[in-house]
Amino acid sequence: MKTHARLRVACGCAQLVLGIASLGAAGQKVVVGAAVAPEQRQPIDQVDHREWTRLLQSYVDGQGRVDYAAWKKNSVDQRALDAYLKTLSRADRGQEVSRQAKLAYWINAYNAVTVKGILREYPTDSIRQHTAKLFGYNIWHDLLLVVGDEKISLHAIEHEVLRKSGDFRIHFAIVCASNSCPRLLNEAYTPARVERQLENNTRAFFRDKQNFDCQQETFHLSSIFKWFAEDFGSTPAEQLRNIAKYMPDREAQRLASEGRGKMVYLPYDWGLNDQATARRAK
Repeated sequence: MKTHARLRVACGCAQLVLGIASLGAAGQKVVVGAAVAPEQRQPIDQVDHREWTRLLQSYVDGQGRVDYAAWKKNSVDQRALDAYLKTLSRADRGQEVSRQAKLAYWINAYNAVTVKGILREYPTDSIRQHTAKLFGYNIWHDLLLVVGDEKISLHAIEHEVLRKSGDFRIHFAIVCASNSCPRLLNEAYTPARVERQLENNTRAFFRDKQNFDCQQETFHLSSIFKWFAEDFGSTPAEQLRNIAKYMPDREAQRLASEGRGKMVYLPYDWGLNDQATARRAK
């Protein structure tokens, strides 16, 4: 009897744990955007990003820092962001459009959903305070944008859509609201300008976030290059050759173009890319 009792208790505990786990996963989802009837959807290249540009120019400075406090206080512009997310929901993923249109749309979607996620939590010090690993809300997995018949997470936008484009420059366009991220461009990406915008933001990232030790032939690179190494090339030498043209220093360009040099990865600063924090640090 004692054995059977212990088994019943163990089973009951296991069921309780599973129930808690399921409750932790369920009910934590946050859905943004809106359901759109099929006849009201439009090709991705027809989605209007002008309101996103207006919001970015209102709250994002030239270094990509966001005035979250002012945006949080402005209920009109919070509603405007919600309206833009609903505009994104109108996209019909089934209609064929250009590669440039897809890149622009999904980069804007990632950045706008991230800003929405931070504004929900603000004041906060870091996005990492909202990325629970086991139980509770994880902004990268549980904040979902409605697009057509799907609800898509930030994780899926990054890994299942943008990374599959094969263009490593997307890593310098999508912004996870952190100091070590690339700058959040204070204008929307558009199909007509996305190539130039990606080039400019990639060059800015290399100029501002990396450095090169000529004597030691060492490249001090963002941890992005470690986490997503395969996106830049199959070997360290190939990775260096692929990023060579973005190096701001001629000697660094020469060495990287030859596939030579050691790569050392810098610590990642997950502090919020917040204008208020930057002002206090001065």
